[in-house]
Amino acid sequence: MSNIEDHIHQAMQEGKFDDLPGKGRPLNLDDNPLADPEWRMAHHMLQSSGFTLPWIEKRQEIDAALEKARQELRRTWEWRARAAQGGIPPSQAEREWQHALERFRAQVTEINKKVFSYNLEVPSSQFQRLPVSFEQEVESLTQGTAE
Repeated sequence: MSNIEDHIHQAMQEGKFDDLPGKGRPLNLDDNPLADPEWRMAHHMLQSSGFTLPWIEKRQEIDAALEKARQELRRTWEWRARAAQGGIPPSQAEREWQHALERFRAQVTEINKKVFSYNLEVPSSQFQRLPVSFEQEVESLTQGTAE
């Protein structure tokens, strides 16, 4: 046998993996094996008690705020597309769209302030989050590639 994959394949054919504990059940991927063991233990204790780390809560708040802002902008974009068929003057639809863009820009500015603060709190750079790009978000929506 030339490589490890051949050995694994042969062992599978011989049934050597058939009696492993947990066979047929989903893997528990809640723990990050690469995380610092002290952080892992602290996070596990907090999570099992119904709590989470402050920086994780902040990340969840950022994600929720961004999703809400995206939905509001998407609603206006879709309304704008239907407005012409509903007899709404194009100038009024465009004004509403511009107001929605202004609101979204303000929301993105606030979200990015939270992202900056969040990035200062995380224990490692691997947890940092990129700021939200207003231009990319609008382009994604208007080009039909929104999340």
